[in-house]
Amino acid sequence: MPLQIGVPAETVPGERRLAVVPDVVKKFLGLGAQVVMEPGAGQPAHFRDESFADVTFATGAEIYAQADVVLCVQPPKTTQIKTMKPGSVLIGLLQPWSDAKRAKLLLDKQITAFALELVPRISRAQSMDALSSQAAVAGYECALIAADHSPKFFPMLTYAAGTIRPSKVLVIGAGVAGLQAIATARRIGATVEAYDVRPETREQIESLGAKFVDTGVAAAGSGGYARELTDAERAQQAERLAKAVAQCDALITTAAIPGKKAPRIITADMLARMKPGAVVVDLAAETGGNVEGTVAGEKTWVGEVLVIGPTHIASRMPVHASEMYAKNLFNFISPFIKDGALTLDWEDEVIAGACLAHAGEIRHAGVKQVLGL
Repeated sequence: MPLQIGVPAETVPGERRLAVVPDVVKKFLGLGAQVVMEPGAGQPAHFRDESFADVTFATGAEIYAQADVVLCVQPPKTTQIKTMKPGSVLIGLLQPWSDAKRAKLLLDKQITAFALELVPRISRAQSMDALSSQAAVAGYECALIAADHSPKFFPMLTYAAGTIRPSKVLVIGAGVAGLQAIATARRIGATVEAYDVRPETREQIESLGAKFVDTGVAAAGSGGYARELTDAERAQQAERLAKAVAQCDALITTAAIPGKKAPRIITADMLARMKPGAVVVDLAAETGGNVEGTVAGEKTWVGEVLVIGPTHIASRMPVHASEMYAKNLFNFISPFIKDGALTLDWEDEVIAGACLAHAGEIRHAGVKQVLGL
């Protein structure tokens, strides 16, 4: 029997992405694998069933019970994991730090689980980096959301009676999402300032035509992420950042620390000093928010400032988000599929680093510590 790769429909409300697209399915079939999909799974992402040639269709329950490898976007429900066959493989954005109960169930069922959030940030793994690909979508969308809700033009506009100055946008966090937000806001015509606690981002920010906001706080961490700030650093950061926040027309925040609550950067006092009608888009809303007053999934007026906490933001652009994500998944697992069989190389740095669970134990030390397992 060839390796059976299962793709069930996503069940989390608001999730519209798909773990495979037609081109990627062809590549899996070319490796000798069989692909089994749930009918209609691609509909939210605008992929019709008939666009998936040579795919076998089955119910979600049948896929979870029979597939050797299950590809997903969001983590499956516990009821779905319970039906998976022992020894099968689960791959997706599994939110590894968020749910000890789900992690224990993976161990009980002897599931081998790979969380794409854990893929090592090394050169060889860039084509597998789903966090970066989806962050690019999110950053782009954040700039569009800000422009759409702003009471002002983003670009400079000259008309018969005079000239309207371009809006000023401030982006906090210059990871992939932040840099994409900067680039998109600049394309729309806004003037952009940006801030990140990692000093090495200054050159990247300025290369996109934005001005770097220097607060005098540097907090470079490991793996390309920022470390948590000390209380003294937070105070200094807040004091110098408040001035830039007060002057902007739109604020986009993208700061995150893997496995931890999003750092609170923008206080109610800062919001109170912003211009009437200013817009804030908090990309970190799902993990607690960078902004005091953010409500995940809601638009909230805090005084005269509109604070938006979008959720499932990459799903707002499901076609390209799915294409990017599906290629990340394929690049991750395809090197280990030969002649229709899966052979995992546990000496491989990427496989070992991305493994959440295998053979009844949590394999990632950081996750084990956070979950207390």
